Amino acid sequence: MKEVFIGVDVGGMSIKAGLVDEKGNILFKDSVKTNSKDGGKEALLKDIKSLMIEMIDKAKENNLDCKAIGFGIPGVVNNNLGTIDYACNLYVEDVPLKDYLKDLGLPVFLSNDANVAALAEERFGAGKGYTDVILVTLGTGVGGGIVIGDKLFEGIDGKGAEIGHTVIVVDGKECSCGRRGCFEAYASASALLRLTREEMINNKNSKMWEYCGHNLENVSGLTSFECAKAGDEAANKVIETYVKYLSEGILNLCNTFRPQVILIGGGISNQGDYLLNKITAYCEKFHYGYSHTPKVEIKIASLKNDAGIIGCACLAMDNLK
Repeated sequence: MKEVFIGVDVGGMSIKAGLVDEKGNILFKDSVKTNSKDGGKEALLKDIKSLMIEMIDKAKENNLDCKAIGFGIPGVVNNNLGTIDYACNLYVEDVPLKDYLKDLGLPVFLSNDANVAALAEERFGAGKGYTDVILVTLGTGVGGGIVIGDKLFEGIDGKGAEIGHTVIVVDGKECSCGRRGCFEAYASASALLRLTREEMINNKNSKMWEYCGHNLENVSGLTSFECAKAGDEAANKVIETYVKYLSEGILNLCNTFRPQVILIGGGISNQGDYLLNKITAYCEKFHYGYSHTPKVEIKIASLKNDAGIIGCACLAMDNLK
């Protein structure tokens, strides 16, 4: 009987789950809407359990041996107790997830969503073939996952690897975490939007105004990139500033961990080589050790929306070894 693992990617909009084999193939997947904003942790637990029962039943129908469940959570978890301590995007705290699912009869493992995405990329994505991999996800915030020696690094109780909250500008802009100058405050998609709007206000002749219909509310992650490609000087200034901050954070990771590869994920990574070439050029110019230390490769993550499900399954696989 073929062994499979349930990977569960819990997000603010939906809860996605899949049956994943040992080669990283998703054999079946489904999702439900996340209702915790209105229904609290009780609704979250109920929806997750229903989805798990569906996955287990689907495995039985297809003569698959379901071994364990792995979860990726957008927030702070305790991987020893199997609890969600705090997840602002889910509007919950102190959620006893592992205990609630104990009657399913399967081992349950939790980690941060960026951690499991890094694990997926290292095993089956752009990081395949490497053992030391860091994933930087650029979304509303800056997430990170660190794999060292083919093992996920999570810190005490799974609360480490918060690279988005390392400071790159002392006394800089306020971050949502309460500190100032965090990597997240300068290199997230939210930061890119702020930089774009600020430059548009300072430059009324920028093509970015036309691109977003002369309305700052229509500014998106594409605004500055697309206008920069069209030759707009103001947009190019935004991109160069953004790349500088992003690259400085990446250089900190290079110098702290010296991994084999750093992967860039999240919506902004869809810019592909246009973004990657700028980051690489900056890092090669300012990296103090590029000529005397192993060069860290920088690549775009490849698994996209499936990284969460696959990574959660990998978490379950690893914990059963």
